[in-house]
Amino acid sequence: MKAYGRHHYIDGSFDAGLGTRTGPVFNPSTGQLVYDCNYADTRTVDHAVQVAAAAARKWGSQSQARRLEVIFRMRELLRSEVEPLADLIGRENGKTLADARGEIGRAVEALEFATNFSQIMKGEYSANVGGSIDIFSMRQPLGVVACIAPFNFPVMQPLMMASLAVAVGNAVVHKPSERVPGPAGRLGELWTKAGLPNGIWNVVNGDAEAVDAIVENPSVRAISFVGSTRVGEKIYHIGTGLNKRVAAYTGGKNHMVVMPDADLDAAANAFVSAGFGSASQRCMAVSLLVAVGKNTADSLRELIVPLVRRLKVGAFDEAGVDFGPLVSAAAQKAVKEAVHRTATEGAELVVDGSQLVVTGREQGFYAGPSLADRVTTNMELWKEEIFGPIRGIMRAGDFDEAVEIVNAHQYGNGAVIFTRDGPAAHRFCRDVEAGMLGVNVPIPVPVGNFNFGGLRRSRFGDAHMFGPETAKFFTKLKTISQRWPEPFGSSEALSLAFEPHE
Repeated sequence: MKAYGRHHYIDGSFDAGLGTRTGPVFNPSTGQLVYDCNYADTRTVDHAVQVAAAAARKWGSQSQARRLEVIFRMRELLRSEVEPLADLIGRENGKTLADARGEIGRAVEALEFATNFSQIMKGEYSANVGGSIDIFSMRQPLGVVACIAPFNFPVMQPLMMASLAVAVGNAVVHKPSERVPGPAGRLGELWTKAGLPNGIWNVVNGDAEAVDAIVENPSVRAISFVGSTRVGEKIYHIGTGLNKRVAAYTGGKNHMVVMPDADLDAAANAFVSAGFGSASQRCMAVSLLVAVGKNTADSLRELIVPLVRRLKVGAFDEAGVDFGPLVSAAAQKAVKEAVHRTATEGAELVVDGSQLVVTGREQGFYAGPSLADRVTTNMELWKEEIFGPIRGIMRAGDFDEAVEIVNAHQYGNGAVIFTRDGPAAHRFCRDVEAGMLGVNVPIPVPVGNFNFGGLRRSRFGDAHMFGPETAKFFTKLKTISQRWPEPFGSSEALSLAFEPHE
């Protein structure tokens, strides 16, 4: 298979770049090195930005019809590439083919929403506000914008983050995760095939050096980031200090509150599905189940444990597998340490899958599902985002205590409640401080025409990753006052007073 991530993608073609550093890309299912990826240095990033800036000036002046044509073509190309792209995602990320297909489906949805850009871009107009003056507003592209994406959704995330940026007339510099660079390179090829002019979608691979160069380049006017809280907060403060727009989507620790009146079978299934899918490497994965009432936790545990024990872990392309390996050996090590720490801190380790070995794939980065009960707020399993398959059960005496547990956390990405009680659901949505809420919906990721984004330390900046607000993030607003008076007569007196609207 072609190593799409070996080189950068700049000005419509693959480019080795000017740097000398490289990094390994592994197949997580086997643990084998697939290829070495060229890392961008500051010179390479600056070159990509320079190319993007020149291309953006022309693309931004293209008609809306021309830009719409390209977005539609990209949508069709992506739909035709589902199987090869899913295979590419699986080989570098480790997620199952079924999971990868689902990711690509959401990426198609992002492109579909981007076709609405002309409606979102409409300005406002008021005639004769006074003195025969008409006032109107219009939105224009910023120029060069950046998209720094994580490893867990290498196709969906960049298209959610930046499809609208392209549609409204910007050029994009995309920095994918250095662990999963291949899909980004293939996206670059598809954009070019769709008719996007060279230089409008550029990909620079690399690590912190590339990120720093993007943030510090004065021609990059906006940055959309998804990743760790530490990096996102840094990018936000440095970027905004340089007068850039920054939208950084960071950590999550999503709670699932289950009331005593809920359909417990449905809740148990939802918890296991939403908790362990993609080897729990999702920012919107359910991390903790908060069972409300005296007997709810015990009843749920009886239902959940058999489901967890039945989960099958294996290679991304193996039939019947529920989830694949973790993305790297470091991630595998971190999960094993988290499981051990959970037990030493006093939680009851009901299922321990941390030592799983997949026969025939002994070098792969696997960790089986682990489940802890009686987790409390002084334990790391509650405090920290564990990006791997260890989930926890917490116990709350009543609804108010459950909400206190959710709101006490530093993150506010998502939270869900399972109940048949309408008033309880209403209170939950009113009182819980999280950006995306679900009622009997385990993963409340909204569709493209609603805004995505968390609260508290799950997001830095006021913008959203996709949805109508994204068009505003990637455009600048101008307001024009105009009057077409009769020829200036000599009889009119000169006045330096501030003109009223009369």
